[in-house]
Amino acid sequence: MKYDFETLVSRNNVGASKWNLMRKINNDVSESIVPFSVADMEFKNPPEIIEGLKEYIDSSIMGYTEATDKYYKAVCNWMERRHTWNIEKEWITEFSGVVPALYTIVRALTKEEDNVLVMTPVYYPFYKAIIDNNRKIIKSELILNEDHYEINFEDFEEKAKLEDTKLLILCNPHNPVGRVWSEDELKNIGRICSENNVIVVSDEIHFDLIMPGFKHTVFANISEEFANNSVICTAPSKTFNLAGLQVSNIVIKNKKIRDKVRYERRKSTGNLGLNIFGYKACEIAYNECEQWLEELIQTINKNRKVVEDFFRSNIPEVNIINLEGTYLQWLDFRTLEKDHKVLEKFMTTEAMFFLDEGYVFGDEGKGFERINLACPTKVLKEALDRLLEAVERCYR
Repeated sequence: MKYDFETLVSRNNVGASKWNLMRKINNDVSESIVPFSVADMEFKNPPEIIEGLKEYIDSSIMGYTEATDKYYKAVCNWMERRHTWNIEKEWITEFSGVVPALYTIVRALTKEEDNVLVMTPVYYPFYKAIIDNNRKIIKSELILNEDHYEINFEDFEEKAKLEDTKLLILCNPHNPVGRVWSEDELKNIGRICSENNVIVVSDEIHFDLIMPGFKHTVFANISEEFANNSVICTAPSKTFNLAGLQVSNIVIKNKKIRDKVRYERRKSTGNLGLNIFGYKACEIAYNECEQWLEELIQTINKNRKVVEDFFRSNIPEVNIINLEGTYLQWLDFRTLEKDHKVLEKFMTTEAMFFLDEGYVFGDEGKGFERINLACPTKVLKEALDRLLEAVERCYR
């Protein structure tokens, strides 16, 4: 490989959220322990971004900055090249992240006490964006079929037909269950929502991170009807490990919807634009870092296989959910330990294995764990060895 995916950079005592959270949970962990929870990577950033930002700093003034034509061209070209999705720069609204965008979109497109539909278990900020804005969560539970999840379309349609259901927040690829929804599934979702005047907000932040053998379909790229009834949330942050630079591109073709979202953004934030380095890093990433991404996907897929082989050989009680997209592996520990709180304590005090506990994604996630595979393979293997030793000590 051209790029380095094996060197671990310690993020102890530098303000890294994931590492700080680990120490809040258990302050006795050694300096060598690496957390596998929050969805950022333990990989070095692409060197093109690092060097490009250094050059930019040397030649720039850090004043108020807006997106340039070069920025928009980089974003539009990436969407066309990677996703066969032709967008126009006028459709793009920048936010400091997808989560802040979701808060704004919920306020812009619904009113208090309206229903917002989600398919659970799901990324926990979805719940917060709904509740914090005084809207109602309507859940349609996904069905676990052995090693993968499916949509309960009968239930989904029933919830979409409720009079007060105005918005669906779709997760594609789905976090945490790892599904890349098929085009047929998306067509069914889109049909139901169109028939019931439900706008689709599709969080596609992981859409560049698709495992070999699977294909991602942008919801808005299926039909003109879907494009005009949707908001597509994208960002370079998951793809290139840029979450700290706070940049996302929200694509809205429908001008009426776009104007509502932009008005709410202005009202909420004053619309001061993004971090100057976020603009530049996104531009560099989309123009120069495609080979880095290809090698990243190979590394994630390698780590996926390491996890699968480990559990099948050593802890077969754990059900491995197929990973189709994202770098977040969903694991069912309920056969090993039925009490999710006991499981959490075991992980954080016995195994020193710091994951995202399944229950944070909703009650449907109790007894599950989400493990972040975006780390050097050696680090992952060391953590799995600790887990095995703890399982043999506590459960065998």
